[in-house]
Amino acid sequence: MHKKTLLENIEKIHTTEMGIGRIQKNLKINEEPVGYCISKLEQDTSTVRKEGKNYYVDADDCTITINSSSFTIITAHKT
Repeated sequence: MHKKTLLENIEKIHTTEMGIGRIQKNLKINEEPVGYCISKLEQDTSTVRKEGKNYYVDADDCTITINSSSFTIITAHKT
């Protein structure tokens, strides 16, 4: 259900300037972080749960935190 909501609003998913650096640092990636996070969300094996005001996307070896009202990627971490 939550995954469907995120996929239906995929064009709204974004991050802030500060978020870009934070996500790249935490995930140890050099690529554009929004596209990277969306690709993780779109995986068949990804799962999404909602806790409070945030969605948590679990895919591969990372967890991505997305605000449920603004669709802003707040942070991401390796698990």
